[in-house]
Amino acid sequence: MPTPTKTVPGQEAPATAPTPSVQDLRSHLSRRHDPRIRLFLIFGLVVLAIVGIFLWRYFASYESTDDAQIDGHVNSISPRVSGHVITLNVKDNQYVEAGAVLVEIDPTDYQVAVARALADYNDAKATADAATVNVPVTSINTSSQLSSADADVLSAQAGINAARQQFEAAKANLQQAEANNVKAQNDLVRYKQLVEKQEISQQQYDQAVAAAKAGSATVDAGRASADAAEAQVAQADGRLAQAVANQRSAGTAPKQVSIQRARAESAVAAAELKKADLDQAQLNLSYTKVIAPVTGVVSNRTVEVGQNVQPGQALMNLIPLEDVWVTADFKETQLRNMKVGQKATIYVDATGKDYKGHVDSIPGASGARFSLLPPENATGNYVKVVQRFSVKIVFEPGETKGHELRPGMSVEPKVWIRQ
Repeated sequence: MPTPTKTVPGQEAPATAPTPSVQDLRSHLSRRHDPRIRLFLIFGLVVLAIVGIFLWRYFASYESTDDAQIDGHVNSISPRVSGHVITLNVKDNQYVEAGAVLVEIDPTDYQVAVARALADYNDAKATADAATVNVPVTSINTSSQLSSADADVLSAQAGINAARQQFEAAKANLQQAEANNVKAQNDLVRYKQLVEKQEISQQQYDQAVAAAKAGSATVDAGRASADAAEAQVAQADGRLAQAVANQRSAGTAPKQVSIQRARAESAVAAAELKKADLDQAQLNLSYTKVIAPVTGVVSNRTVEVGQNVQPGQALMNLIPLEDVWVTADFKETQLRNMKVGQKATIYVDATGKDYKGHVDSIPGASGARFSLLPPENATGNYVKVVQRFSVKIVFEPGETKGHELRPGMSVEPKVWIRQ
């Protein structure tokens, strides 16, 4: 039974809600239990479940991070010789090819050094050539001297034998002359006694006197011949001793050849040393032109014309744009299914484009390990922090041809861990 509504004097009575009729209630209940609506609701739930599954599979199929940037090589260009810069051929942010001359240093001092080294080398080479030629000449001369000394020894030995034979013959002649002289002297004594008795003629006695004198002279001549022959033997001995001494001196021929060969080798080595000095001088002259080692963009140029530069001094940086990659700092929890070789899509903020790539390598330690002051969890209060690992992602061939990408650009890579 409806409750009566009280009214306050001076106020209007509130409007009462219309009471639903029994027919309206029945109509509403019939619509609730309509099979078409039930099928529509079931279909909607199925669609939502399928969409949810596909979304879950999609978001679970990759790992991404916004802590990533493009990296590349930064080649520091420095001179290898000192000197004054006379020519500067590049500007900041200029694109240069490999082999282009970037800076030229005054080459005058190095040209003089090359001329001096060339003169020293030519002198040493001439000395080495002469010493090399002297080796066979010395070998031939010493061989001839050795052969001549051997021949002289043989000749001296033969001369000794001949002199000794002559000496023996002279002694035999002397002995014969002495025997004849003794007979002549004895005959003279006998003939003297007979001539005094006048038993022989004076002529026979005179002949005996002459024969005695001739015998004495023959003895003197034989003695002189023997002395001369003995002197010849002594001379032959002297010639043999001289020949033997010459033979011993000539016997050092191999050592003399070795000495001459060693001198030639020393001269050749000295020439090679001068050649090395010449090569170094020529290299230093070539180093007066600072060449671009790679193709890239000149950056951070600090050298100016007229500046005095030293070896190792940084003149500029050269960035090769063909060789860039992505360094993506993933959380350690994201590396669970990440592997080398997996495909990656790289979105670059600067270009607004997607680039294709793949995972090249995963580092051996977290980034914190390479910091200046790595954390030491064994001291103080320990708070667990999710570590990050710098994963290297490289671009597929042909993706960086336009030189649009620069080291330092922010990127958002997606690594497809499920294909």
